[in-house]
Amino acid sequence: MDLPYVPPKEAGPDDCYRQAADTLNHWQTSGVLIQDEVPCLYAYEQTYTWAGKTYSRRALLCGVRATPLGQDVIPHEHTFAGPKADRLKLTEYTHTQLSPIFGFYDDPSGNVTEALWSSPGTPVSHGQLGPVEEKLWVVSDAAIIADITTTLAQTPAFIADGHHRYTTAMNYADALRASGQIDENHEANFVLFALVAQDDPGLLVLPTHRIVHGLAEGFSVAKLRKAASEFDWQRCSVTDADLSDADAFLHRYGPGAMAFMDANPAEIWIARLDTPSAMAEVAPEELPEWQKLDVAILHKLIIDRHLDPWRTDELTIDYTPDGRAVLAACNSGRANLGALLQGTPLAAVEAIAKAGASMPHKSTYFYPKLATGMVLKPLE
Repeated sequence: MDLPYVPPKEAGPDDCYRQAADTLNHWQTSGVLIQDEVPCLYAYEQTYTWAGKTYSRRALLCGVRATPLGQDVIPHEHTFAGPKADRLKLTEYTHTQLSPIFGFYDDPSGNVTEALWSSPGTPVSHGQLGPVEEKLWVVSDAAIIADITTTLAQTPAFIADGHHRYTTAMNYADALRASGQIDENHEANFVLFALVAQDDPGLLVLPTHRIVHGLAEGFSVAKLRKAASEFDWQRCSVTDADLSDADAFLHRYGPGAMAFMDANPAEIWIARLDTPSAMAEVAPEELPEWQKLDVAILHKLIIDRHLDPWRTDELTIDYTPDGRAVLAACNSGRANLGALLQGTPLAAVEAIAKAGASMPHKSTYFYPKLATGMVLKPLE
């Protein structure tokens, strides 16, 4: 229902969204969905395993007032017209926010986390969604809700995932207010968020690796190394590389280390930029913090500059958080080049966002994704 038109890169036929609205109405009338009778917040926990280690990530599901981006709600990515058109059409037909925005916030004293989880009791929903254990609690205590609301009143929310949905919700509310259909306290002014404290030990930010297809015949990492003289290169045997956690593997080589392999990946080459001024030359308009990002260095210097001699009209890039998938794509000959990155630190995401800049495309992968449909937010 949340994706009636796939892929959601543009608005689809009206029938897609009408069918989603019909399904939602059926669930409401048949009792599949139940409206809480009093104002509530929701405590949401996801337990999962990554690279052999188990994590639990706790979130607050709540409504956040829709305001222009940059002050109370802070983005770190650009948005595109097509996906927003799809999300707007779905909202207009369903009058409901079907999935939460993934956000993080600063809770240095731990007051919000302590209040939310002070007496969770028995979860109202508990199940397994793929490899992730999902739990949800209803928090209806008025004193707890007031305490959390007061504590977060002046705390900005950073968008981790859901930029298009947030912008759509803001535009939807703006249009209704401008036409006089709602006032400033109407439910449409508030956007459903899943807010995670930024120091939550389960807030895992994985790197997004690159799989490059469509380079001209004759490309090899050996030729790339000769071209990319701004980097220091170090050989590593594939047998020495545990790519089940590529981030941890690259940490052994220090900050900024990234790895490359081609269609004959008997070896992996580790690269580190040793001429920092190169980024100021190719991206002088960007912030110094932006110029230091691994993903920015990869795209500006390697992909945009040094791959140019082998660029073709068929060049495409796939993205994955799984380092083993990169190796498999190269091993099979499906890919010309694989690039492995370290995860972008959350502090860097926050610094770029606070400065009003945007991260490069596919800079972060917040794992796991939020479940859709546990809590829906009506807009009327």
